[in-house]
Amino acid sequence: MPRSTNAVASRKRRKKILDKAKGYFLSRSKVYTVAKNAVEKAGVYSYVGRKLKKRDYRALWITRINAAVREEGLTYSRFINKLASANIELNRKVLADLALNNPEAFKAVVATANK
Repeated sequence: MPRSTNAVASRKRRKKILDKAKGYFLSRSKVYTVAKNAVEKAGVYSYVGRKLKKRDYRALWITRINAAVREEGLTYSRFINKLASANIELNRKVLADLALNNPEAFKAVVATANK
């Protein structure tokens, strides 16, 4: 009995990789074996990038909060400590947004935490 290769599935598998590599430079978008490596590496980069994005945004929020709190005569770490002791559970994203877009409300939060 002759060996069955299932060309339909093989072609589909290769086409899926080559479609993901569309727009890559030179043989990275044309040659299957090179494209497979490029797509694999791109997947690693995108996974790491998603983690780095979270880290970068948190650092940005902390910087914004620190800048706004220093105008009120506090430091970031003392402010966060006072928030925790006053049982104010606002995350850094919300605090940074308040500091940037609604300074009056942020000043009220600082005043409440400072009591």
